Amino acid sequence: MLPLTAEEWQRVSIAPMMEITDRRFRYFIRLLNPHVRLYTEMVVAHAIVKGDRNRLLAFDAKEHPVVLQLGGDDPLLLAEAASIAADFGYDAIDINCGCPSERVESGNFGVTLMRKNELVRQIIEKISQKVELPVSIKCRIGITGEESEEKLEKFAQDIFSAGAASLTVHARTATLGGLSPKENRSVPPLRYDWVYRLKEKFPEKTIELNGGVRDTPAIREHLSRVDRVMLGRLAQENPCFFAIENLDSMGERLAILSQMAEYAAQWEKSPITAARFFTNMLNVFHGLPGSRAARRFLSEEGRTLSPASAVEKLKERAL
Repeated sequence: MLPLTAEEWQRVSIAPMMEITDRRFRYFIRLLNPHVRLYTEMVVAHAIVKGDRNRLLAFDAKEHPVVLQLGGDDPLLLAEAASIAADFGYDAIDINCGCPSERVESGNFGVTLMRKNELVRQIIEKISQKVELPVSIKCRIGITGEESEEKLEKFAQDIFSAGAASLTVHARTATLGGLSPKENRSVPPLRYDWVYRLKEKFPEKTIELNGGVRDTPAIREHLSRVDRVMLGRLAQENPCFFAIENLDSMGERLAILSQMAEYAAQWEKSPITAARFFTNMLNVFHGLPGSRAARRFLSEEGRTLSPASAVEKLKERAL
């Protein structure tokens, strides 16, 4: 199987993932792949407006293109958060209408917004009045027990008529009150055919498919049916899947971590241990002999070492 071309990678996104797709991880992925679209973790609009916006939103310019995913259900608050984000230089705004956690259910946002088409319309309209950035929506195919293709089509029709630039659909339902967020990523069955038919209903609109995509043949198959494909946990489990260049040796992958150590020296405002800094990057060694020992070194001995010192010691061991 030939690797993905630059043009194909430009049609691929890495999903917003809580406690994973922070600024460190996004920069790490960008070192591997200059083309794939990056998303932030979901950031609650209230936290941006009322909290430490620089801590929440600052990022390195090399991350572009990067999309800020917002959580919330207040159109005016979301619009204000989007305006603040625009000043930080984000390329687009995404609204979370798919997260099934108890936190978003109690807060009346995430996938619960799929029950409130008119509210989502208002959110898109208020943001679009405030900023010129594209506004996208990420959702599920529905809520378990309430789902139907007709409801999904109506949701898409409403968000597109409100001005949404694109729709990302995780091709599973979301089960509220019965499954954990982790289980919601695997237990409800995948229904790619629903997303394919949605694209057929909206041929001129941008539809992105998410859920269960883990290899190049699957990416290519979906790209033949929809506009874009979004991948999630694979980015943490095997980040070098996204590498444009072959990284077949320990030395080549340690060179990536060396660049990340330079990033730490530039961006971290206070000293940080290698164990904490590299926590979401440990699988950079995936598939290599000695990968387990390298991961253990960073997570254990790295508790007392800076990122730069840990990488240098690993290099000495690898020679």
